[in-house]
Amino acid sequence: MAGTQAIDYTALAPALVVAVTALGVLVLDLFLPAGRKVVAAWAGTGGLVVALATLLPLVGDTRRTFCVPATNVDPVSCSYVVDHLTLVFQVLVLAGAVVVMLLSLDTLRDSRIPAGEYSFLLLSSVAGAVTLAASRDILTLVVALEVVSLPAFALVALRRFDSRSSEAALKLFLVSVVSTAVMLFGLSLVYGTTGAVHLDRIASALARSDGRLPATVLGVTLSLAGFGFKVAAVPFHFWAPDTYSGAPVPVAAYLSVVSKAAGFVGLAVLLTRGFGPYADVWAPAVAVIAALTMTVGNLAALRQRSAVRLLAWSSIAQSGYMLVPLGSAAHGAGSVDAVLPATVAYVLAYAVMNLGAFSVVTLVGRHRPRNAIEDYRGLGRTEPLTAFALAFALACLAGLPPGLLGLFAKVVVFQAPVEQGVGWLAVVMAVNVVIGLYYYLAWAAALYARPAEGARPPSYRISWSDGLAIGITLGAAVWLSVLPRMVLEALR
Repeated sequence: MAGTQAIDYTALAPALVVAVTALGVLVLDLFLPAGRKVVAAWAGTGGLVVALATLLPLVGDTRRTFCVPATNVDPVSCSYVVDHLTLVFQVLVLAGAVVVMLLSLDTLRDSRIPAGEYSFLLLSSVAGAVTLAASRDILTLVVALEVVSLPAFALVALRRFDSRSSEAALKLFLVSVVSTAVMLFGLSLVYGTTGAVHLDRIASALARSDGRLPATVLGVTLSLAGFGFKVAAVPFHFWAPDTYSGAPVPVAAYLSVVSKAAGFVGLAVLLTRGFGPYADVWAPAVAVIAALTMTVGNLAALRQRSAVRLLAWSSIAQSGYMLVPLGSAAHGAGSVDAVLPATVAYVLAYAVMNLGAFSVVTLVGRHRPRNAIEDYRGLGRTEPLTAFALAFALACLAGLPPGLLGLFAKVVVFQAPVEQGVGWLAVVMAVNVVIGLYYYLAWAAALYARPAEGARPPSYRISWSDGLAIGITLGAAVWLSVLPRMVLEALR
């Protein structure tokens, strides 16, 4: 039929499978007896594995699109694109969500958190993250980003018996609402000056414009600020430490890895695919934000005695490293495209490293709710494999051997400002890497230190789901440490 658009369900399958699974889990929870609610979480985990399997047909044909009809003026513009960038992030999001669900099983079984609602909210957020990776117009981008964010408020607050969770959820809600309003205002200004919603058409309109329109510059700046809240970049970071420490630890892991990765892919796609011709406007601002984020995150992490809060501030510092390549982009599409693989590679490496650390922190926090760094002292003497997994993840985050994944990622990111002529940013990054060495190595050393006088060495029951989550993250970190260039080669 003329005017009817064909829908490529193979390209849309990962997002559809996750969304349908979320609804199915919610319905299933209604029929489960009180003692069997955790079955809903099992069903959700199975749905995520199926969604991962639906990516296999896309690996060999990575240019499936869901497009609007072509016009006589503009080329075909796509709202949903599955390419190498999309596949990398969808694999990251779905695999990360599987690990989070595995970490959540014991938490749901041993606590008063409702398993059905928890699984539904987590899967709903994952569906938004999967869609966000493929979004190529600002409408789909904003809707997908909000689908990621809205369930996160409820996930943080699901421990209704804990006032800290309620406070953390309120902070996250207020910050997210403000950031969304700022971002929408900025994108509306861009739409008003370009008359386009698809990113390629926005880029074409910006490239054709004479000079720098003040309204467009303001729109680009406000859009950047809105995403700054989403990725916890300084000065928009203040919600992250309290939210991470108030949420259940698996939820903190999700926010730190999957949700943050979704925010970064949205920011990277928007800046490079849509605002590329205005790189001389946003790149210097991103460079300053990256420098501040690295410095504030690392300096604050030095003072932390709680494992979750340390990882929260470390996550903020890592956001600064991720922003370095984008801050190095100069005017012109060629240089913008050249720095994108470095950002994506670091986000992928960070996700593996941080999930590995959070996997062990979740296990320890289940037995010692205070989850202080001191609780890990001597862990290597009683639980050598668990301690090794955490030590390896910390070595990766620090960028030291044997954590070659982190070292490779930092070298790739460091090359971007050097090659683009932003030497001061490379110096700031180098200084911050040295600062980060202290608290990562101090924590790793505590794992093998002698317990304090009279203290009982930590020893924990490790369920098979926790063990599988730790094994997956450790295996991925080791594999990518041995074959690190696979990430960049896939993107190129």
